[in-house]
Amino acid sequence: MERNLRISQAVLPGLISYCAMENAFKRDLQNYPLYFLLWTVLGLFYFSQGLTQRLVSHDPTPWWHYLVAWLSGIYIWAILTPVILFFGRQFPIDRRPRLRPVALHLLLGAGFSAFELSLESVLYSRLNLFPIVMKGFRETLAQMLVKGFHGGVLQYWMVLGVQWGVLYYRRYQERSGEVLKIELRASELQSQLAHAQLNALKMQLQPHFLFNTLNAITVLVRQQKSKDAEQMLGHLSDLLRGVLEDVDAQEVSLRRELEYLQLYLAIEQVRFPDRLRVEISADSMTQEAAVPQLILQPIVENAIRHGIGRSSSAGLIQIRASKINARVELQIEDDGPGLSPSDSSREQGVGLANTRARLQQLYGDDARLEIENGDRGGVIVTMSIPFRDCHPER
Repeated sequence: MERNLRISQAVLPGLISYCAMENAFKRDLQNYPLYFLLWTVLGLFYFSQGLTQRLVSHDPTPWWHYLVAWLSGIYIWAILTPVILFFGRQFPIDRRPRLRPVALHLLLGAGFSAFELSLESVLYSRLNLFPIVMKGFRETLAQMLVKGFHGGVLQYWMVLGVQWGVLYYRRYQERSGEVLKIELRASELQSQLAHAQLNALKMQLQPHFLFNTLNAITVLVRQQKSKDAEQMLGHLSDLLRGVLEDVDAQEVSLRRELEYLQLYLAIEQVRFPDRLRVEISADSMTQEAAVPQLILQPIVENAIRHGIGRSSSAGLIQIRASKINARVELQIEDDGPGLSPSDSSREQGVGLANTRARLQQLYGDDARLEIENGDRGGVIVTMSIPFRDCHPER
């Protein structure tokens, strides 16, 4: 078995190389009409040069002799082109050390040039195209070697040059395709990372909210307010059910977000039945605007805790949503004691910190979150994000 494995390892590379060479040869045959056409264009170009020389030198040779002569030589090169391409693939000039393939192609170029001129000489002598200056095969071959040998070598290298240019372009396209795939994969990974980071932020936020709510329920149970505790548990169940329906969504419509908020506020109404008043005003144009899921809850929770929780009197929380140009502006305002210069806990809490991080992940520098004291007291939190329809297909 080990012997068979060694034989397979020795044969497999050669088999792959043979298959690649066979495919390349088939491709050359498929492209042969194109090679023929290009050589024909080159032959007509050379014919125009020969015709001009004939007119200037007053050569009595018929013009169609020049046409046959040039096209016969060109078509010999067209027939030899697949063979030249084969040697070009077998001995690429970019193979190191380069001296060996360059020297080999110089010899091959000389050999192909001499061979092509020999075939041309046979045609010239048989067809008697230039009887005045070329009499017999040997004399014709001698003159052809003197006049056309170097040009034949250049034509051999011209074919190789075109082949290497095409191969270089194909490699460039392959590398560009690979780079594009890598960039696309990197973009996908970056998107997945951002999605994972957003999910992590949501997972940090939800346990924080659940802990606060369950703690409030525990307090109610200890105070033997079982009806209030049951009511709060019911609202919490409705809120969690709604959130779980959109668990994979990073953005929801503002209408849906306000439904979450109403369920959350119902929980807080149980805690502050006579002290919490809420006013919500949202423009109709903003109802289907895409906003981050549960983006309002931590800000409203902050407003309740710091605005109403620190005051013995009733408090008002105002929530406003409006469309300004191509942006959605959300404002949460309370009428509590406001921010003091030494009070940094409100700006650096888990809720606001996660809100800033989520906005940065979703919108980058195109999102804005500001917290400031209101003119009549209390705190105003303003969030501004780009307007985007949550259901553009409708």
